[in-house]
Amino acid sequence: MTLRIFQGYGSAREHIARLRSAEELSVPETVAARLRALFGREISPQEAVAQIVSDVRRGGDAALRDYTERIDGVSLDRFILAEEAIEAAYKAAPLNLREALHSAADRIRSFHQREPCHSWLSWESETVIGQRVIPLQRVGVYVPGGTASYPSSLLMSVIPAQVAGVKEIVVTTPASPQASRSAAGTPGPMMAILAAAHVVGLSRIYLLGGAQAIAALAYGTESVPRVDKIVGAGGLFVTLAKKQVYGDVGIDGLNGPTETLLIADNTANPAWVAADLLAQAEHDPLATPLLITPSMELARAVQSQVAVQLASQARQAMIEQALHGQGAILVVDSVEQALALANEYAPEHLCLLVADPWSLIGQVQNAGGIFLGESTSEALGDYVVGPSHVMPTRGTARFASPLHVKDFVKVTSIFAVDPVTARQLAPAARVLAEAEGLTAHAAAIAARESPEIPRHLPR
Repeated sequence: MTLRIFQGYGSAREHIARLRSAEELSVPETVAARLRALFGREISPQEAVAQIVSDVRRGGDAALRDYTERIDGVSLDRFILAEEAIEAAYKAAPLNLREALHSAADRIRSFHQREPCHSWLSWESETVIGQRVIPLQRVGVYVPGGTASYPSSLLMSVIPAQVAGVKEIVVTTPASPQASRSAAGTPGPMMAILAAAHVVGLSRIYLLGGAQAIAALAYGTESVPRVDKIVGAGGLFVTLAKKQVYGDVGIDGLNGPTETLLIADNTANPAWVAADLLAQAEHDPLATPLLITPSMELARAVQSQVAVQLASQARQAMIEQALHGQGAILVVDSVEQALALANEYAPEHLCLLVADPWSLIGQVQNAGGIFLGESTSEALGDYVVGPSHVMPTRGTARFASPLHVKDFVKVTSIFAVDPVTARQLAPAARVLAEAEGLTAHAAAIAARESPEIPRHLPR
């Protein structure tokens, strides 16, 4: 197949606007048919998720077993894979995989340990203000799985939580049919995930996927503890479930299909650019691989390289769907125009494959992550560079951030005002309270204006 080329700023901007407007996609017939089979009626994904969440909230483990069998085709007596299964999987994993997991974990931990995240107090005479930074007690991490294995997602979500000091981390990942033979075994497709769990010191994993896993984490069941916050990427039904339980539990965001936008000039290697586009496209049929360049020569060369490299890809069918549906090469007049489009699109990953990428970093306003230079491929960042690869999608990089240590803490403000300062502040506070019609507030402030009150602060 041929990757489309759009020439001119106007055409490029139209394509980007089309991508963002198409994010509320119609439900594919295959999904609609599956929902009809599961629920016995015409039902939207939102309605199906609401039903699942409600059933799990009321029915607990029984509802989890029912939906796991009906949706995943897996029958489990218990959902927990305990420490012995995790350790067995680690020991059974190839040595090079174990070494890679340890290397990635070390770099991820080292990066997140550098994040500033601490309590502080400021003393002004006898007045104290500050913030107490407190780790969340219990966090749920959703790791996509089932037919595929994403140990990197476990590392990228669990390690920042550990650095933050979260006491209990509850990991769920979908059960595969191979896992049904024994919850205490070490099913092959899950080996890498379990090995990653061992590397970060987890003692158990829950074999739960989809909306039912999110509901269990949000409300708790007989087997699954209720958490304070849920993080981790997932498919449509996981995202809808996170949206529906938000407010009863915290979430990291509503992440959609992954997206990478490359800005490249005529110094870029077209074979590498094409490889990066294909790497992005193999994630998902709805993934978005985009190139913006001021060089038509590079555009044509990349288009040719995509066709050549595509033929040898194991996930060729999925890549073709992503390239055809969302992929494009956008040719504009300048790198400045490319940056303007990038800021408008606010991509999850922004890769600067130009002669001097550091000169552009100050012009980037909206991106989950900025990858500078041709050596810094987004694929490398997915695994071992250090920052978490859980990043904002769907344009939410305009206001959201990648997963980081502060996602796993809460901040409590600290106030301590001495009597003298309280009297000094009181008149302005009373005026504001009276302006709002809150006379009890004004009275509580006035009650402390008398000079006879004690002149010390409790310690």
